[in-house]
Amino acid sequence: MTVLLLVPLVLPFLAPALARRTLDRLAPATALWVLTASALALGGACVAALGALVLTGLLRLPAFAALGELIHPLRTPSDHLVLPAAMAATGVLTLSTWTVVRSAVRQTRAFRTARTQAERRPAAGDLCVVDSPHPDAYALPGRPHRIVVTTAMLRSLGPAEREALFAHERAHNRAGHHYFLAAAELAAHCHPALRTTRDTIRLAAERAADEAAATALGDRRLIATAIARAALAGHASPSARPDFAPAATTGPVPQRVAALLEPSKGRSRARRRTAFLLVACTVLSVAAGTAGVVDFHHRVEVAQGEEGP
Repeated sequence: MTVLLLVPLVLPFLAPALARRTLDRLAPATALWVLTASALALGGACVAALGALVLTGLLRLPAFAALGELIHPLRTPSDHLVLPAAMAATGVLTLSTWTVVRSAVRQTRAFRTARTQAERRPAAGDLCVVDSPHPDAYALPGRPHRIVVTTAMLRSLGPAEREALFAHERAHNRAGHHYFLAAAELAAHCHPALRTTRDTIRLAAERAADEAAATALGDRRLIATAIARAALAGHASPSARPDFAPAATTGPVPQRVAALLEPSKGRSRARRRTAFLLVACTVLSVAAGTAGVVDFHHRVEVAQGEEGP
């Protein structure tokens, strides 16, 4: 049981490299779905494994064994292995819970501030212009969706580049990319290796919006020029937007510009197959975690006398 529960704690360390490979080998919109689902599954399996380890350690203590109505000792490996693992798992879960709550509070405050700021300004359709000396532009979720752009950003771009920037942000809102970014943020608090995967998911969302905007306007070079100039204008400017509000200046902009300017490359079946190594890693992690939790539940039932040993 203990070995199975360790698998979901180890496999996420493979996720960052596999996530980058997946993004390179799949269309950005497809990669975004695969990466986000994998990150959530890996994070969930990790939390489940940690929870099972914590309960295993607690049920070794007489007080909790009595509370769990155990009439037989819980069959586990030596206390020299179980108790330290349970203590470590308790510390990790406590820290993860604290960081999730702190992040949720911070993101909620930032979202409310951004929505309040946007609602105080007259909107032209879905476009809201904020008077600010700091160049910034982002897609703000909510009802209704808004594209928030500062006056400094508008001054930094030409008319055609502004339309390209707006098309990019509209693509974010239309595809609901804020849900993907929020899910990536949650997964990043479940395992430290998933923080790097979170950055890859953010890049996938930007790449997907780049491609959607290029398709809508029919000019890939214009989209590339617009996001490059927007990034140069806003690279040193502070922003109060929440992390799940996507922005055209997010991520490694040179990589995104290069992807827009280079000819579209066909993705062979072999290349697509190598991209799903991340999926295989995720399935293995979930399967091992599920088997470990089921085995733990069976051992608890045996200790309660509900089943024969």
